Amino acid sequence: MNGREIENLIKLLSRLPGLGPRSARRAVLQMLKKPETLMIPLAHALEETANAMTNCGICGNIDVIDPCHICTDRGRTREAICVVEEVQDLWALERARVFKGQYHVLGGTLSPLDGIGPDDLHIDQLIERARGENVTEIILATNATVDGQTTAHYITERLIETGVKVTRLAHGVPVGGELDYLDDGTLAAALRSRSPV
Repeated sequence: MNGREIENLIKLLSRLPGLGPRSARRAVLQMLKKPETLMIPLAHALEETANAMTNCGICGNIDVIDPCHICTDRGRTREAICVVEEVQDLWALERARVFKGQYHVLGGTLSPLDGIGPDDLHIDQLIERARGENVTEIILATNATVDGQTTAHYITERLIETGVKVTRLAHGVPVGGELDYLDDGTLAAALRSRSPV
């Protein structure tokens, strides 16, 4: 139907999260209609980013400098480290613009079924950071999945010896949520995590 180059571009774009073959085809069609304003700048931006990106040697964030902009920001507190599973979790928390501490990206979760153990994650580096810096709190922001909960429990056990306070993100009723539409697990977590008014 189309040339090999166009079909290859559609195929590559359709591998991105949230883009299936139809969405990728529409995106490619838009780029083909405006190559000077969409396709060529996008190609340059992709190449430039691919050549510039690096992982932060401190927290594991993806940035164009090492240490990353978050780790080098003097306006952020060094006393609290928020532990996340992946970089997208860090970026999500940053979008909320509430947390002004440091981060630590684990690179996944413990998952014995998938063969992922403690040595496959950046847990030892987290323990070192908890000991070495002026850290007073570790905030566990792992997902509310079985693997996320298992990982949080394991990290909590490892951090006991450091004497650092370990907290966990609250789970429960989302802002704007209606009780009738929530699943049983969310309601149970909300009841367990209730706080005084």
